[in-house]
Amino acid sequence: MTIFQKVINKEIPADIVFEDDLCLAFRDINPQAPIHILIIPRSPVASTQEVDLDDARTIGHIFSIIPKIASTEGIDKTGYRVVTNCRSDGGQEVAHLHFHLLGGRKLNWPPG
Repeated sequence: MTIFQKVINKEIPADIVFEDDLCLAFRDINPQAPIHILIIPRSPVASTQEVDLDDARTIGHIFSIIPKIASTEGIDKTGYRVVTNCRSDGGQEVAHLHFHLLGGRKLNWPPG
């Protein structure tokens, strides 16, 4: 069981900013920007490499929630970045699909 599944199950605390039956969003405990929120599906998809058509509704839903969270956090007008990492060389540390919503400052490019 991943740490994200434990957050979903409420076994460990998290600063949750949004949740519904498909996904959960919470503040990253190691923020890389003033606003750094993780958005995760409740379904246990390991990474983007494992996403299939059965996950399309959930992924689409997550991307419809991201602008709402950005607005609530006050970064919708200034801009933000959404990032997902895939597997170890891509920087993925938890084997549960997740999207990083980053903002609150000017973000540099390229990112890594």
